[in-house]
Amino acid sequence: MKISDVKGSVEKRTMTLIEKNSCHDSVYMNAAKIFQGIRNKKPNDKMLVQYGDDSVSPVLTFKDEYSQRVSYELAFSALKYQDLLEEVLLDSCVYPCHSIPDELTSLLVVMLYDLQDRKFEAREIFDEEEPVAEVRKIEHFLYRFRVKLAAALARCRIKHDALSIESILPENIRKHEQRTSALPLCVWINTFKTSLEDVIRDLKNKGFTKVESVSDFNRYTYCMDQHCHDVLFFPSSLKEELLNLDLLADCKLLLQDKSRSLAVHSVQALLNMDDDIIVAHVGSHLTIAHMSALRNHSTSKVFVCGVKSSAKADELRNLFNDMGCKNIQLLHEDFTEIGPTDPRLKNAKVILLIPQCSGLGFSNPIDFILSEHGDAGLLKDVFQGSVSKDKLSILAERQLNELMHAMKFKVQAIVYCTSSVYPEENEQVVKKALESGVEGNKLKRFRLIPPVFPTCSNPESCTDFFFKTELSEISSGCFLAVLAREKDSSENVSVKDILARATARGLLGSTVEKSKEEEKTQQKTTQCGSGITGVGTEPKIAEFPHLKAISNINAAVSVSKAVSKLRKKNVNQPISCVQMKKPVNPVSDTGLPKVPQHKPHLSSAGKVHGRQTLARKARTERKKMVVVKPVEIVLPPVISPYVRPQRNQLGMPAPNSCSHWTGAKSLGDRALPPPLSKAVRPTVLRN
Repeated sequence: MKISDVKGSVEKRTMTLIEKNSCHDSVYMNAAKIFQGIRNKKPNDKMLVQYGDDSVSPVLTFKDEYSQRVSYELAFSALKYQDLLEEVLLDSCVYPCHSIPDELTSLLVVMLYDLQDRKFEAREIFDEEEPVAEVRKIEHFLYRFRVKLAAALARCRIKHDALSIESILPENIRKHEQRTSALPLCVWINTFKTSLEDVIRDLKNKGFTKVESVSDFNRYTYCMDQHCHDVLFFPSSLKEELLNLDLLADCKLLLQDKSRSLAVHSVQALLNMDDDIIVAHVGSHLTIAHMSALRNHSTSKVFVCGVKSSAKADELRNLFNDMGCKNIQLLHEDFTEIGPTDPRLKNAKVILLIPQCSGLGFSNPIDFILSEHGDAGLLKDVFQGSVSKDKLSILAERQLNELMHAMKFKVQAIVYCTSSVYPEENEQVVKKALESGVEGNKLKRFRLIPPVFPTCSNPESCTDFFFKTELSEISSGCFLAVLAREKDSSENVSVKDILARATARGLLGSTVEKSKEEEKTQQKTTQCGSGITGVGTEPKIAEFPHLKAISNINAAVSVSKAVSKLRKKNVNQPISCVQMKKPVNPVSDTGLPKVPQHKPHLSSAGKVHGRQTLARKARTERKKMVVVKPVEIVLPPVISPYVRPQRNQLGMPAPNSCSHWTGAKSLGDRALPPPLSKAVRPTVLRN
């Protein structure tokens, strides 16, 4: 590590230890308010410790992010050990106390937990701290009876045969704590400020070693994610060292749960070069910044809904400026308040919908509350291990309304992501929205498609319509669904957009960087040998210079049948083409290319001579373009010009066959050109 990094680490660790052993008065007050709202409410006949009225929602004011995190952690700890702390108060005969009103019982429990966590030592108080009278009163009261409280705690541990108070916790809470502590640290690379190559080089210089997977972690190691190319994992034991690196201090690496990276990469795979994105909820500013970073090399805009206040907008702008984001636009309206035809969103093609959810799939509930602006009630749900039916029903109804509103927009896809473990918030919401038919008759219907990730090491795992990860020691729980609008069969997608999607999915490498001269040269050569389409124009085969490289792209690209057949003929392999006499009634097959009519009236011999001249020129041009394996063409017997040929009688190939049949004008009594007996190159004979 650099000297500057070492100095910064020492200073930060020192401050962390000081702040851990001495919470500010405001932290105690906020923690008490949070605990008052999430505490375990017991029946009246079993309630030995009385709490004040909690009908009014408390107003929380945090000094900074650190004090906010400590307040929630302290409240959650008081909730987990509520029964133990109440037993200590009663066993020590410290409670009840007439000098402590019921309104301060929550503060009493919170500060008792902090006192025993400090081994009943006095708190260090700083001069610059603004004192709170209630906090100082409870603190003096507890410190005066600290010996009785310590003895009562020891008796409780003996009673429960516990070496530590952690052993007294319920089994589901202990498992949750173990998963949270073992979860690898996930970071994504901010390409506004650095690159993957630079990050790998910096980590190597700082003593980190790259390994294949999290199972290979051993102290100073890291690995690449299997789904997202810009996501790295580090051992959980390196959190302090990682936070002290310049890479995180300079916003080159950003710490965030992987589930949100999966969501933004799913959006990226659906976008063309200049498509805009709608982020339906503010959520975490890191998710918005990650989406912005993935669109760094395009003119796309990321529209964020629900930034209500100017103070919040200024805060977000400052955060985005620090991270280098410049393509983000903030909208003060909620997503459901914005009309589907809003002119500001006319270029939006994908909506990222991460609605408020129960959040039980998230490993660290406090991280979820702080980053996603979640409800403190999640702490109670985590402690109980479930969500009430009423709360789940309210959340699911809200999620369904938001998803149905998103389907009214004229966008091509919607990415729906939650951190819930309940089907009511996941699969059932998506299925109800698809069955609602809210798109109407003017818009194409939505359908489910599998999410696409650029570096998925196991493509078979990405074939399911719903992508889910289970809550475990290596990942948080996540649900992801992609709703794509059905494509019109006649709709064409530009090559630039095809390549953009292919690059986003990781299917193209250096082939995308082909020079303009090569493209122009290939365009000229392809046009010379591609023939004539059904409307008399040359097929744009040259617009697909990387056709072979992107043959496996699962993109919605629609082209006409004739162009598709000609593309196969000119690019893939030589095809034998047979000319037939056309009957009196023209063949009504739209898949066959039509031959333009020529005004000058030539004799039969003249037309035959012209066709042979064109064939010789075409063969000369093809010699310059590709090397084709010679084949022998055998013409079928002459058929009466007044009898309509049937496919089943002539053995005509199916429409999807590689061979192409070209209808000619009725020749009357004129003879067909003599059959070719020698091996020649494949040629389409036309009038």
